Amino acid sequence: MSVQENKNTARMTTFMMVTVVLLFIVLLLLGFLMRAMQGDLVDLPAGFFYAMMTLHGLGMVGVLFVGGIMGTWYLISKYVDVSIGLLKFNFVLVVLGVLGLVVATLIGGFGPGWYMLYPLPFFGEWANWSIGAATISLILLGVSWLLWLLDILRAIISRYGVKGFLAWKYLGGANNSDDEVPPIIVIASVSAIAGAVTTVFGAVLLMLFLIQWIAPDVSFDALLLKNIVFLFGHTIVNITMYFGLGFVYELLPKYTGRPWKMNKIVAISWNAALIFVIVAYFHHLYMDFAQPVILQYIGQIASYLSTVPATVVTIFGAIGLFYKSGVKWTFVPLALGLSLMGWIIGGFIAVVDSTIVVNSLMHNTLWVTSHFHTYFLLGFVLMLFAFIYDYFEMDKEKAAKFTLTSLLIGGYGVIAMFAIAGVKSVPRRIADSSALPYDGLASAAQNTAMYGSFFGLLLIVGIVVFFAVMLGSLKKKW
Repeated sequence: MSVQENKNTARMTTFMMVTVVLLFIVLLLLGFLMRAMQGDLVDLPAGFFYAMMTLHGLGMVGVLFVGGIMGTWYLISKYVDVSIGLLKFNFVLVVLGVLGLVVATLIGGFGPGWYMLYPLPFFGEWANWSIGAATISLILLGVSWLLWLLDILRAIISRYGVKGFLAWKYLGGANNSDDEVPPIIVIASVSAIAGAVTTVFGAVLLMLFLIQWIAPDVSFDALLLKNIVFLFGHTIVNITMYFGLGFVYELLPKYTGRPWKMNKIVAISWNAALIFVIVAYFHHLYMDFAQPVILQYIGQIASYLSTVPATVVTIFGAIGLFYKSGVKWTFVPLALGLSLMGWIIGGFIAVVDSTIVVNSLMHNTLWVTSHFHTYFLLGFVLMLFAFIYDYFEMDKEKAAKFTLTSLLIGGYGVIAMFAIAGVKSVPRRIADSSALPYDGLASAAQNTAMYGSFFGLLLIVGIVVFFAVMLGSLKKKW
């Protein structure tokens, strides 16, 4: 890669990361406002709540996914020849998609939730044009993601070949060749394959939505479309976490002074993760009794097995790198270590919910919300911030550790309130809980939301501080 390409790579990474963190803060504010409404701290129309919920959910999934793929793109650029021109084109599509979603939700009132479960988008009180605007915006985002993922695969296969990009050459035993495959290359490949396959399905779903919007008399099978929704949504969320784990594999050796080499065990674990991440989504459909029973069993088994390969290998590998390494506990290794803890806790909550007996009671409660907020806030976000701190060569340890402290206290506070509310059977996706008919349920919903909003505000303050330090470090990369 030439000096000019290195400079362009750094500039695009800088621009994208600033955009990601800024949008992340805006979406956090929407989340705070929703919890404040649920906690009776703010009085706004219910329709606005559901529009915010839709933008917050779709936006968070999209923004953090872009942060993960962008960080991965930068880290693998020292190993493979990625396309800067395509990245610039994708950025334009992402901006157009985000603007379209903002208009569709906050102006058009589009509010079916981030799942957009069929046929709900076509039966709300929102403006009809907002359905088309949201659908077209998501298609633009999907096209950009698919092109990005395919380019990552192209670059990796061009460099490492068919046997190298998923580390299959290690499956026969140790590989002592000079052409070693770094773990982040395999993680990027697994994520790109899973993401590309499910994004194609997501695109089909959106095209069907577009057809029905244009021709309202057309309709489709709701259960089939629900399968596609969760195949896409569940996978995108999980590979976002996988991108973050790539940061751990790539950055941790820099701070512990120990290499994290590819071997047979790592190769097997991540190839297994590729299978499980695609089929585990069936656990989202336990309530759909028309679903073939065999698929429910597959969802149960895959959900359990998906916690073993990549998780166990990654956790033990990280412990091995930390153990007696003499690491200086600066922000980056602290954030990476704590992010793995958040990943484990979020995963445990998910496994509990994916157990059929528990799921029948908990799946439509805020327990589920506690799971994916743990995954993102205390797992992936810490990984992303560790990458950003390292990338920008930030040297404000006190400010960064203030952010880390506020993230831990605020984040675990937010999640605890969701989990407690879930145990008390507080339903999710509800703007006003005052009308809930059971004794104590309304007060439990309001109180946990009120305390959750306070914890959320602390979290936002810490992230704003981090963003300010990030902006102060721009000159080093621009």
